[in-house]
Amino acid sequence: MAAIRIDGKAFAARLREQVGERAAQFSDATGRKAGLAVVLVGEDPASQVYVRSKGKATVAANMASFEHRLSADTSQQELEALVDQLNADPAVDGILVQLPLPDHLDEQAVVDRINPAKDVDGLTPVSTGRLALGLNGLVPCTPLGSLMLLKDQLGDLSGLDAVVIGRSILVGKPMAQLLLDANATVTIAHSRTRDLAEVVKRADIVVAAVGRAEMVKAEWLKEGATVIDVGINRLPPEPGADKGRLVGDVAYDEASEVAGAITPVPGGVGPMTIAVLLRNTLVAAYQNEGLDMPELTL
Repeated sequence: MAAIRIDGKAFAARLREQVGERAAQFSDATGRKAGLAVVLVGEDPASQVYVRSKGKATVAANMASFEHRLSADTSQQELEALVDQLNADPAVDGILVQLPLPDHLDEQAVVDRINPAKDVDGLTPVSTGRLALGLNGLVPCTPLGSLMLLKDQLGDLSGLDAVVIGRSILVGKPMAQLLLDANATVTIAHSRTRDLAEVVKRADIVVAAVGRAEMVKAEWLKEGATVIDVGINRLPPEPGADKGRLVGDVAYDEASEVAGAITPVPGGVGPMTIAVLLRNTLVAAYQNEGLDMPELTL
């Protein structure tokens, strides 16, 4: 029996709709729109697409979008000065510096400079520390979106065995912490894990975030497991094609014959990332104004 296809696109649409409604309520209460500032340094094509889509989504959700596009030769001092300016701007509730930055810039120093109250990417040491301590704070968008999909599919995650493949600060580590907070039993696996397939095989929940096309095979999975595929990889083009297919870190077709539920690529986790970014911006806006945000009912 084929797995349930977890429709991240549909869930993200519901989330964005509710965020837009709460954002309109915020504007009515404060006389201003919640604001998201996105900083792009250089001409990376993928980053330009992301920034453009984030701007459109922000406006569609009844929030203000502030885009700052800087040349690739921008200095560390100039970039940090812009972050300082955005930290001080009361119209800006969330700051997102699009990564990766050009090689000559110190990414961590730039991220560290962001006011944690405006850290909608959840990457500052304060945000990371609050997550590790189980305190309220802004959480990285992709892991939080993945958790929302898991809870929507499974309900209570207490006692379930979860394996996170990948240990990045963007996805793997915060994903593991969120699963721990949801009372799952969590293993973080990575490139040096022995018998990786056997480790994955025992999991009720598998989150693949390793960046290797179709690495997780059907035989790695426990029958009925719920699989969240965070990876997005482009295969080499087939003869006559302009570009190759987009695939995840999981071999979707064969995994669907074993898993109980699975996210597709594209259309799974990807749409959730921007939706949660909008949610985080709205949370920051309410907090920055000292207001309680109306609950989202998803």
